[in-house]
Amino acid sequence: MASRAVKFKVERRVLDELRLEELTPRKPYSDTHKSLKVRLRDSFRCSLSKLKHGLMSILPVLYWFPKYSIWDYGMPDLISGISVGIMHLPQGMAYALLASLPPVFGLYTSLYPALVYFFFGTSRHISIGTFAVLSIMVGSVTERLAPDVNFRIMNGTNITSEVDITSRDSYRVQVAAATTVLGGLIQVVLGLVKFGFVGTYLSEPLVRAYTTAAAAHAVVAQLKYIFGVSPTRFSGPLSLVYTLMDVCVLLPQTHLPTLAVSLVSMAFLIAAKELNSFLSQKLPVPIPVELITVVAATFLSNCVHLSDNYSVPVVGEIPSGLSPPKVPDVSIFGEVAGDAFAIALVAYAISISLGKTFALKHGYKVDSNQELVALGLSNAAGGFFQCYSVCASMSRSLIQETTGGKTQMAGVASAVIVLVTILKLGPLFQELPKAVLAAIVFVNLKGMFKQYADIVTLWRSNKIDLVLWLVTWVATILFNLDLGLAASIAFALLTVIFRTQLPTYSVLGNVPGTELYVDMEIHQQAKEIPGVTIFRSSATVYFANADLYLEALKEKSGLDISKMILYKRRQEAKQRRRQRRAERRAKRQAKREHQQAERCAPVFSVEEEAEHWRDTCLDGGDTQVWTERQNGTVFVVPTNSQTPDGRCRWEYLKGGDPESHSLGWMSQLQDGDTTTLGSSSEDTLSRDLERVSLGSLGKWTWDIHSIILDLSTANFIDTVAIKTIKNIFKDFSEIDVDIYMAGCQTSVVEQLELGGFFSETITKEHLFVSVHDAVLHCLDHRGAASIPRYEPSWNMDTDTKL
Repeated sequence: MASRAVKFKVERRVLDELRLEELTPRKPYSDTHKSLKVRLRDSFRCSLSKLKHGLMSILPVLYWFPKYSIWDYGMPDLISGISVGIMHLPQGMAYALLASLPPVFGLYTSLYPALVYFFFGTSRHISIGTFAVLSIMVGSVTERLAPDVNFRIMNGTNITSEVDITSRDSYRVQVAAATTVLGGLIQVVLGLVKFGFVGTYLSEPLVRAYTTAAAAHAVVAQLKYIFGVSPTRFSGPLSLVYTLMDVCVLLPQTHLPTLAVSLVSMAFLIAAKELNSFLSQKLPVPIPVELITVVAATFLSNCVHLSDNYSVPVVGEIPSGLSPPKVPDVSIFGEVAGDAFAIALVAYAISISLGKTFALKHGYKVDSNQELVALGLSNAAGGFFQCYSVCASMSRSLIQETTGGKTQMAGVASAVIVLVTILKLGPLFQELPKAVLAAIVFVNLKGMFKQYADIVTLWRSNKIDLVLWLVTWVATILFNLDLGLAASIAFALLTVIFRTQLPTYSVLGNVPGTELYVDMEIHQQAKEIPGVTIFRSSATVYFANADLYLEALKEKSGLDISKMILYKRRQEAKQRRRQRRAERRAKRQAKREHQQAERCAPVFSVEEEAEHWRDTCLDGGDTQVWTERQNGTVFVVPTNSQTPDGRCRWEYLKGGDPESHSLGWMSQLQDGDTTTLGSSSEDTLSRDLERVSLGSLGKWTWDIHSIILDLSTANFIDTVAIKTIKNIFKDFSEIDVDIYMAGCQTSVVEQLELGGFFSETITKEHLFVSVHDAVLHCLDHRGAASIPRYEPSWNMDTDTKL
């Protein structure tokens, strides 16, 4: 039979891991991996430059404020700060109602944290202060620990339905302050340990779904102010459903004057905002719609005496001046620890996403860890002044950016506006109806309600993100904000595990004229490399998907290793028995043994030698096993050469059409102890010839001599994956298939070394820099039945020997 020897000449040197280390030796491990002692020693070393850099990292204001130009930035920052400060006033008072606190504490929250962020923050455009989602989260804590039922007024020995509002609000302020300080401390600690990436666990679909569900909580919380009813306060899972049901039951008791004020306010706000949007291109500064609404409503309430004549609830007393700092009640920390952590996480995720958006737009950098520290200090310091949790506000940040704000000085200007209001103008808003503040909350949540359009977008783009969006929304609606966030994060992590456990497995082919290898099922121009299977997983191989990786490799390569090895061992055992019987017969039949040896051939063609077999092998020789050439049939022929351990070497030849599924039946012969395969073919030799077909075990394409594992997608490898790959090397070597790995990152190679992967049988010569290097080595080492002429990077001279 003709055999083909192929010589290859490549344009560059084929690089495996050993040759790569010869060309570019790796640095010593001690140079690239410093010990903990060395790292600690370096961190505590002090120099003037290091001290300066450290101070500027802790206090970013020292970096940019000395370079501040009043002529370039002063006027834009002033205009922007005034615009944002005007928005702080109505939003601060309105969102304080969401936190179940008196409105004046919303003004405090708009003042102190903004001043602290000026010194420690790195974003130039975000506006720190009250935010609807955080206000709702704080409100759920205050109402859980300070419900109305705990502050009923005693009338002798009886408990009345009246509530001691002063005592209740005082304790709620303590709860909110304690939650804020604890949440701020958590943020500071996370920032100091460089845990700023924690916000990445909150993906955009999760955050948008969470804020959308929080908007629903905000709406339900404001219904009592809109309709003028007093529903029962619920907490825990399904509290939103119970509250909404109670409000529906109380609808017949709606206070009509309060409802009228709410509807008029909402109509005015909606109309004014639409006009504002329509004229946005022509107006240098947006119209302060909320402030105009608050001023007009306060003026009408004073004129008409809505509180006295129509019993419309109003804001009430707003003390002028600033309250002194007060140490929070640390005994509350244990009861609010989980809520504080959730609030800290959500606040950071919202702030850093806005900060990075504006930084990318205006070409500067935001430090994630420093932002976490700045936000934590703003909350911790604000908690001492009876503020509640803050973060960046989307609406105010957009106003600060669109009105020309350049630096954090805009935040100082807005804080000055709030300060003036607290000191001098606060008492003027005592007659402001709470229904107006509720209407402001309603209208400002319009942007969050638009996020329901994400369902349609995600349905078209990514079904898994859609499921995450829906699960987050449902969990937040049903389980409340704290448990809903925990359930959402857990489900998000499960989706990551699910994606890595079920990655996409593909067989790669070469793009003609290039060194690129792409999925053959997707790219039409990809060509299969003869005799070589290139296997790639879209995810890192680790303990959760190692077994799936092995099964996918068997499926894609078409080789059921376990069955083939079992069958091969059975045939080897039968072959050894035949040899022993032949040796016994040889003593009695020397002449027949000599004739038998002459007839044995290691590799033959069934079509060309069938007639010769009929004449020479009808005497029962049992050292050759073969089948007729059928579609999808694999021929197994033992050769005379033996391995050092005494086993015969097996040659595997592929049959006809590889796409055929025709299989025969198997039976055991009594006399020869061999496996035969029946066939529908009417061949007269079937009664005389011993036939073996591995096709009965499955459909295989047995022209593979090398398999390349593309591990370029792996960023780490664990012990389970190392054992799995070692088993792949071992199993495939038993059927004479070479295994190679390609594209491993340096960190993966180091983990393989530390895991004891390399040995005498598996060396670094099995590890190649790229898939193309591995392919060239395979073709040079094992050759191919047919060599494609479309590959210009393979300069090959083919010599045929007969």
